[in-house]
Amino acid sequence: MIKTACTAAAVLLSLIPLATQADVAAGKRKSEVCAACHGADGNSPAGAFPILAGQTARYLYLQLKDFKEGRRKDPAMDAMVANLSREDMLDLADYFAAQKPKPLAFKPDSAKVAKGGAKASETLCTMCHLGGFAGQNEIPRVAGQHPDYIVKQLRAFKARTRTNDAGSMTSVAQTLTEEDMENLSHFIANLN
Repeated sequence: MIKTACTAAAVLLSLIPLATQADVAAGKRKSEVCAACHGADGNSPAGAFPILAGQTARYLYLQLKDFKEGRRKDPAMDAMVANLSREDMLDLADYFAAQKPKPLAFKPDSAKVAKGGAKASETLCTMCHLGGFAGQNEIPRVAGQHPDYIVKQLRAFKARTRTNDAGSMTSVAQTLTEEDMENLSHFIANLN
C-alpha cells in the first residue's frame, strides 16, 4: 500500500515539469494574436506597447485579470481579454514570463539618465521594483522598458486613470513633473 502510494506520488511529481512546459506551449499558441503589438516573443517593436518578455508570470496574469475585470482600461486590451479564460491568462503569463527581454535600440540621453537615476533614488523606486528594476511578484520589471511606455504609464498614474496599483504608483506619480518622467524614462530604458 505504501509502495503504491509512493509510486503514484513519484509519477505525479514527474508530471509537474511537463505540465509547466505544456502551459508555456499553450501560451505560445495563444499569444499569436498578441504578436501584432507585443512582438512574437513579448519584445514589443513599438514604444507604445510594453515589453512583456521577462515579466513575472504573476504580474502578467494580474494585469490580464485587471483588464478583463475593468480595473485597468485600454480600448485595445479590453477587447483582447474579453473572452480569455483564467487558464488562457495563466498560459499567456507563463509564456511571456519565459521569454528573454532584448536590449532596446533606443539611445538614451546621458544627462537625462543621470537625472532619472537621482529621481529614482529620491523616490525609492527600488523599494518595490528592486535593484536593477528587475521587479518581483506583482511588481513589474521596468528595466529596459520602452521610454514612451514608461512616460505613458507615469502620466496615467498621475492622472489617476490607471489605479490598479493599490495606490503606490499613484502616490509616487503625484510628486513627478513632466521632466522627471522623461528623465526616469531614459534612466529605466538604459537598464538591462
